Amino acid sequence: MKVSIITVCYNSAATINDTITSVLSQDYKNIEYIVIDGGSSDATLDIINKYREQISVVISEPDKGIYDAMNKGIKNATGDIVGILNSDDFYETKDVITEIINNFDVDTEIVFGDLIFVKPENIEKITRFYSLPRFKAWKLRFGWMPPHPATFIKKSVYDKYGLYKINYKISADYEVFVRFLLVNKVNFKHINKILVRMRDGGVSTSGLKSSLTLNKEIVKACEENGIYTNIFILMSKLPFKLLELLKRPKAND
Repeated sequence: MKVSIITVCYNSAATINDTITSVLSQDYKNIEYIVIDGGSSDATLDIINKYREQISVVISEPDKGIYDAMNKGIKNATGDIVGILNSDDFYETKDVITEIINNFDVDTEIVFGDLIFVKPENIEKITRFYSLPRFKAWKLRFGWMPPHPATFIKKSVYDKYGLYKINYKISADYEVFVRFLLVNKVNFKHINKILVRMRDGGVSTSGLKSSLTLNKEIVKACEENGIYTNIFILMSKLPFKLLELLKRPKAND
């Protein structure tokens, strides 16, 4: 199967080289790499252009935010499978895409794995381990969702059920999971493997204000899809989120 990997970026000169090289070093060969830049004013495009011959599509123009950029990438994707890797993130090992492909079959439409958060200034320093080995779609009501950068979705699912809603600031990926998994019962599979390292400090992990916006948008996403939840239901996951800070992942085999 052909895999389309999409990286969206804006003024990401400090981190995007790690992202690009982690994609280009994958041992799976049938990869279409798409980079959507929001019109960066720093050295981001210079770094992208260093690898231009190995990148299938590069678009650099103003957009309406990160989810608009993701939608542009999906619309340009020609692969059977779509993965989205943002410019603060990078794949943990060279066989991530091979592992993903090995876990897709006729019935499985979404495959996701585990993710670790690391210090921006020290990518070897793990701050949090995010894994959902017993995830069920109903847990979305409680605010649990697969780690978006470690999730791969068949292009046909986007074609059938739609793209990201750009009126969300930081939770359009959550709304997509509600729409795909909870409303439309798309088949999914979890694999017990660390797929992605994410630097702390992204838009959804940068303080109380972001956390409040996130939870408000989660409630909105559920309401729009006819699913009941509220802020108190979402708060019930806080003790489990704290436990993530204490977990230490096992190294991939």
